Amino acid sequence: MESIFQKAAMASGLIEPPQWEYCMRLLRFRCSTEPQPVSIQRQDELLHGILIEQGAVTEYQAAQMSNGRATFKLGPYIITDFIAQGGMGQVFKAVHGVMGRECAIKVVPTNKATPDAIAGFNREIRLQAKLDCPYLVRAYDAGYDKVYYLVTEYVPGMDLRRLIKAQGPLPQEQAARIIMQAALGLEYAHQQGMVHRDVKPGNILVTPEGLAKVSDVGLAGFTANLMDDPRAGKIVGTADYLSPEHIRTPLKVGPVSDVYSLGCTLYYAVCGKVPFPGGDTSQKVRRHLEETPFHPRRFAANITEEFVEIIAEMMDKNPNNRIQSCAEVAARLEPWAMQSAELQQPKMSRGPWSAPPPPAIELESQALMDEVAQETSIHSNESQQGRSALPESLAMVESQDVMLDSFNFDASKKTSGAQVTAQPSQAMIIALTVAIMLPPALLLGAIIGYLFGMK
Repeated sequence: MESIFQKAAMASGLIEPPQWEYCMRLLRFRCSTEPQPVSIQRQDELLHGILIEQGAVTEYQAAQMSNGRATFKLGPYIITDFIAQGGMGQVFKAVHGVMGRECAIKVVPTNKATPDAIAGFNREIRLQAKLDCPYLVRAYDAGYDKVYYLVTEYVPGMDLRRLIKAQGPLPQEQAARIIMQAALGLEYAHQQGMVHRDVKPGNILVTPEGLAKVSDVGLAGFTANLMDDPRAGKIVGTADYLSPEHIRTPLKVGPVSDVYSLGCTLYYAVCGKVPFPGGDTSQKVRRHLEETPFHPRRFAANITEEFVEIIAEMMDKNPNNRIQSCAEVAARLEPWAMQSAELQQPKMSRGPWSAPPPPAIELESQALMDEVAQETSIHSNESQQGRSALPESLAMVESQDVMLDSFNFDASKKTSGAQVTAQPSQAMIIALTVAIMLPPALLLGAIIGYLFGMK
């Protein structure tokens, strides 16, 4: 009987027949070296490792196959891993089936595909398609295949928020290098007449080499035509990084608003804390309007006063007193950025929670699981005996299991015969009854008398 994992692996279309045959030969060999009869669960463990070892599937794909999911294709792309979960969508790592190019795919889950969400997603696609800058994540493609999706370049590494969570605040030189590159990307977008409106550490991707790219322009808009934006007039963005004018006058958001958010991001990069930690959204919004954050040197004693001044000027509550462009931000940070050593990113292990399934219709997976469940019920007697039959492709190992079962059967017959010969006699039953009924003293005397009588 084939398991859910084996059925899903064969149904996925990811493994060519010659490669599947080779992997099954390896499985047969490794099963033959096991000291005990091989259960279905153990087969799956061995096959899981073999498929990954041979490069047939990824860890993510194998984990999904274990749950009966066999569909990894989205248009011409093959989903290979899960990257992140956003407020309105999921991001997966994928590869183009023909070109072999790695990419990231953002999808709108079917349960969130409202007309407004789809309109906003299509708007994001059109906005990102207009951008071509080394410091902005480029868009490659978009389409619909049961779900709406946007394909962008894949940026290895992690976002700035995860980086700081993993290794703590950055030295001012490394923070300057990352924020300078983000500022150059935002300046390019501003020159195209756009404003990002959601600049934050989670939207700045950092490669192991220290290259930074700004991502997620889903909230971006054109500064000259915000009235055509369905979200115009609404406070959109992330509370920890909202500019005061973003809160007071959302229709007047412009490039200097992105400068403020980038200043909050720089504060977070060197301090390891947001400017106004704690509290709910309304409290954070009020503090952006009225309060001044703690001095950065309270959390990062080694940063210079000149560096602190740049943060302060980026975060000035009055837009007119703020640094007026991201180009100026980049120029001001350049002296520190040039001193930056290579960024050493920590290795991130996947958390204990399971990654979500690939963006495909679940009917195929459910049908596969139902089919296996039906077969499992047919063979339930074997499962209760602690032995799982191998699929036909494992005939060599199956024959060994049969011999082991025959040996166990013969042994059970021998045991049964021994039990027949060892059945208690009628005299023995009488003796036991007497032993129970007699008082201990009489019983002891009877035993002594019996022993003397035998002599």
